[in-house]
Amino acid sequence: MDEQPKESQTNDVPPKKRILLVDDDPEIVESMRLALETKGYQILVARDGNQGLAMAEREDPDLVILDMMMPKRSGFLVLERLRRTRRVPIRVIMITANEGSRHKAYAEMLGVDDYIRKPFAMDRLMESVNRLLSTD
Repeated sequence: MDEQPKESQTNDVPPKKRILLVDDDPEIVESMRLALETKGYQILVARDGNQGLAMAEREDPDLVILDMMMPKRSGFLVLERLRRTRRVPIRVIMITANEGSRHKAYAEMLGVDDYIRKPFAMDRLMESVNRLLSTD
């Protein structure tokens, strides 16, 4: 019996893209969530690196927005693990208040799709999200 690929309930409405926000700052999470939900994305939230990693593996989001400095497991460790364990790389935007160029170079070496320094304009984040998710 051939199984057809699953489609959304109505043929002309694509399924919502799912974005996992991994950040321990409730204000930043809430502002990103509101901006992204307004654009029609489905948002998942994790408050630390361990929770973020578990949710990324369980929920298989289309994109992860990952803070660098978090409790329990840093964004770097989460990114390293995602790059090591997934056959199909997940798209990742790393956000950070860190000014150091070494951190950016390391994130790029690990294959981050975009690197945004805090504080950032929400338009900058939205441009990156739209660019990364429109390539599917």
